Amino acid sequence: MKKWTRRGLIATSLTLGGGLLVGVAVRPGNRNSQLSPLVNKENETLVNTWVKIDSNNHVTAIIPHAEMGQGVHTSLAQMLADELDADWSQMKMMEAPAHSGYANYALARGFLAGDLSVPDILVPTINGLFLQATQLLDIQVTGGSSSVRTTGHLGMRVAGAAARELLIRAAAQTWQVEESSIKTEKGILYHPASNRKAPYSEFASVAAKLTPPDQPTLKSHQQFKLMGKSLPRFDTPGKVNGQATFALDIQLDGTLYAAIRQAPVFGATVKSYSPSSIESTKGVVKTVNLENAIAVIATSYWLAQKSVNQLSIEWEEPKENQLSQSDIYQQFKTAITDAQQHNGGDIDLQAGEPDKYFATQSESIQADYQVPYLAHAAMEPLNAVANCSSTHCELWVGSQNPLGVRAEVADKLDMPADDVIVHNQLLGGSFGRRLMSDFAVQAAQLSHAVQKPVKLIWSREEDTQHDFYRPAVVSRFRAAMGDDGLPYAWENYYVDKHDPKFAPFIPYPIQHQKVVSVESPTHVPFGSWRSVAHSQHAFFTESFFDELAHKGNKDPYQLRHDMLQDSPRMQKVLDLAASKAQWGKQLNENSAQGIAIHKSFHSIVALVAQVSMVNNRLKIEKVTCAVDVGFAINPDGLKAQMESGIIFGLTAALFGNITIEKGAVKQSNFHDYPMLRMNQCPEINVHILNSGEPTGGAGEPSTPVIAPAVTNAIFSLTGTRIRELPINKHFSV
Repeated sequence: MKKWTRRGLIATSLTLGGGLLVGVAVRPGNRNSQLSPLVNKENETLVNTWVKIDSNNHVTAIIPHAEMGQGVHTSLAQMLADELDADWSQMKMMEAPAHSGYANYALARGFLAGDLSVPDILVPTINGLFLQATQLLDIQVTGGSSSVRTTGHLGMRVAGAAARELLIRAAAQTWQVEESSIKTEKGILYHPASNRKAPYSEFASVAAKLTPPDQPTLKSHQQFKLMGKSLPRFDTPGKVNGQATFALDIQLDGTLYAAIRQAPVFGATVKSYSPSSIESTKGVVKTVNLENAIAVIATSYWLAQKSVNQLSIEWEEPKENQLSQSDIYQQFKTAITDAQQHNGGDIDLQAGEPDKYFATQSESIQADYQVPYLAHAAMEPLNAVANCSSTHCELWVGSQNPLGVRAEVADKLDMPADDVIVHNQLLGGSFGRRLMSDFAVQAAQLSHAVQKPVKLIWSREEDTQHDFYRPAVVSRFRAAMGDDGLPYAWENYYVDKHDPKFAPFIPYPIQHQKVVSVESPTHVPFGSWRSVAHSQHAFFTESFFDELAHKGNKDPYQLRHDMLQDSPRMQKVLDLAASKAQWGKQLNENSAQGIAIHKSFHSIVALVAQVSMVNNRLKIEKVTCAVDVGFAINPDGLKAQMESGIIFGLTAALFGNITIEKGAVKQSNFHDYPMLRMNQCPEINVHILNSGEPTGGAGEPSTPVIAPAVTNAIFSLTGTRIRELPINKHFSV
């Protein structure tokens, strides 16, 4: 096995759907005494790691995930409260602190052990081992659409059920009755035989001293009282009335401000600069050389930004400083051609005998698809507040991995992790960007340099030009059709395998298949972007499959339906989308529909997009979405995530285009990296199918499907097959 790295385990664990597994009983002993000082306020009792109850019978769910608009603070609390039989009107939530005691140890267990069944007696020991592993790797991650399907079902529900059993045990011991004779409802313990009742708070302190059960009994779907309901979100009121706190809102006494200019070409370093040109300016406190960047610290952000822009900086640039986007695409295509000619690359999937089958065909269908680099472009610019001395550091930041921030800052400043405190805030968007800690580490370095609190804010230009990008990809296809108009062979070569490796696989049982990945690295940094590799490959595969449908004179929906006979769950989702969109209905001559389906993060999404041409300008009129995540914990939240993912993916499909020019990113702000505007947003209708299958993710699965649904509709309308995104390279939008 390759040597593990923190980033490698995080990425792989997210792909496989790791999450908090139990978080209740970890051998040796009960951890409440260690964790209580971290989370308890006056008159509060930590019943187990994830549940505390105050003297007024308010229950607080401690959530080990960041809130970045996906509603996870509510849905996870909802799951815990349902198993606990808590009163939702008395429920509260808090985000777990960035402390090793709240490491998401089941990310490691989920990755290494998977679905391996563990005997009851070994559960605490196994959990303890993985807790130690994740503490060493500093994992407290939100991402991979994993929160509800892993932490929720395997953590929050377990924690709620365990707390309920502890409270019942405590009441039974006090009342001297059988545990089975006690009932719970809305935060109250009842003993019907003696007509006694008491709030949970009365027994919280006793329950906290008891040994928690390893595998408490969970409710069936029929017993749910809160799960499955559209309960209001905890984060909405504060965002409406302005009380919500983001890192950008943090203001400490004596705070200085910092702006930064990073090397335009990735991999370049500072060769020379002249700090004296600005350091005499009133309000400028210090310039700091960070090796690949120069930062200016001043008494206001605008002064810091103005001053850093005035600096004359000479960069030591790598050989890639003359590389263009066309060079990168050509590199990719050359690598694929070489792999095809010399049987190179890694075979990700092979079924049947595709090489022999193609050799017997006189004609095959071939196509190259490509997508560009994409930035995350979250609305809240990257920022962090740090207050560091020579021995301690405190940070306020919005991060998808606050424990990782703590570890990286401690490493950079060469101080023990226990001397670094991270206060995680609400995230003003992320989409994977805030899995990285670079900006938080920079803020800590700058504060450490002046021994004062510093708020670092990246400009939109820095954010756009120094991202960890969704990779650009070229994907080459070849297919062969039978006389019946059905595809019998499918071949796909593509550059650079990213997570998850099965993203290019198709759900259709084509007899002969081969999928091959070819390495072709570039100097452009890449990272997790909403739906990761699914975002590229769903566009490729669903578009090329649509090509095959038209080549075989088949209706695109009907061909998908017929070929999904052995995948009834996917077929039902496809049928629901087609039915709700009235697929095949008579449209005016300026409108058409396109369809696509894809499974990601254990969820299935099918979309029908309706487009039109109005005054020679493309308009996305309507999107019909059918989704099956197994069971919708909060239906309104699920619909919001489907809508969000569609809009995010539509923005990328229509406009998203990060290009490299002389080794650097050409785009700089929203004028040349535009977002979808309200007047361009289509009507979106979401239809939920609860199949009862194991729960899948919700934050990302709709993003990959929108691009092929739209481009397939465009082909039906115009006869133009779009094989290269963004769409605005081909049509006015």
